[in-house]
Amino acid sequence: MRSVEGMTDQPEKSPKKSQNGLAIGIGLGIAFGAVFGMLVFDNLALGMGFGISIGIALGVAFDAKGTDDDEPGDAPAGPGDGEPGAPEADRPT
Repeated sequence: MRSVEGMTDQPEKSPKKSQNGLAIGIGLGIAFGAVFGMLVFDNLALGMGFGISIGIALGVAFDAKGTDDDEPGDAPAGPGDGEPGAPEADRPT
């Protein structure tokens, strides 16, 4: 039986960082918010509401921070990005 090379090769998947910050933020926000609400407000629901909102904000920020794969020096050249000090005629348009 003949095999064709490349027919069964799976494409390589780039390793991705897991995106669990939102779920972790909500879970921890509920827990800490419940404790905070009972100690400060004497109201469990009010504390959980504050905890969830803070947990969502921190979780989304944590996920967004982890997905920035581009480095500042890797930006593509835009219009007018010639060599520093090069005459105007030599700059790309």
